[in-house]
Amino acid sequence: MPELHVVKHPLVQHKLTLMRERDRPVHEFRQLVNEIGMLLAYEVTRDLALEDVPIETPLAPMLAPKLAGKKLVFAPILRAGVGFVDGMLALVPAARVAHIGLYRDPQSLQAVEYYFKAPPDVAERLVIVLDPMLATANSAVAAVDRLKERGCRDIRMVCLLAAPEGVAHFHGTHPEVPIWTAAIDTRLDEHGYILPGLGDAGDRMFGTR
Repeated sequence: MPELHVVKHPLVQHKLTLMRERDRPVHEFRQLVNEIGMLLAYEVTRDLALEDVPIETPLAPMLAPKLAGKKLVFAPILRAGVGFVDGMLALVPAARVAHIGLYRDPQSLQAVEYYFKAPPDVAERLVIVLDPMLATANSAVAAVDRLKERGCRDIRMVCLLAAPEGVAHFHGTHPEVPIWTAAIDTRLDEHGYILPGLGDAGDRMFGTR
């Protein structure tokens, strides 16, 4: 079965509830995205490979674990996905960042690409795709499609909220890509928004409509 990880950590759930509140100010919403991004980064990276390397402490030499292999890549889907990046980079400062520019056509709800920039060796790295809302999953599917075109094979998806329809669509297209999310909500409305959800994450993060 495809991997689906719902992060039930109390701090994640608490911060998510604060974000859902309709009257939460923009600057507080933005800060909460940053904080919850750090917590989700902790969860999605908990099984990274380690290797023992020789070091010297102030008292003695020893073998100690460090991350093995090439640095990972955070790949936010613009624009809302960038809200996760600062918190995640605070936890993994050596990570690379790819940017995937997609917007949702308001009529067809399909993803339209307008920008893509990634490290030249992105295919050799673990790539973590970031998008707060996995609603229709059209943007997430398109982002992973694009990364696979560049040769990426080790890909993970992180979102704040997911709809059952979005999970089914995403894993129906990319069944080998695991998902980490803070919650799976009830359903999508007729406009493709998650219910009960938290509204448009990008608009709430940047104060736009």
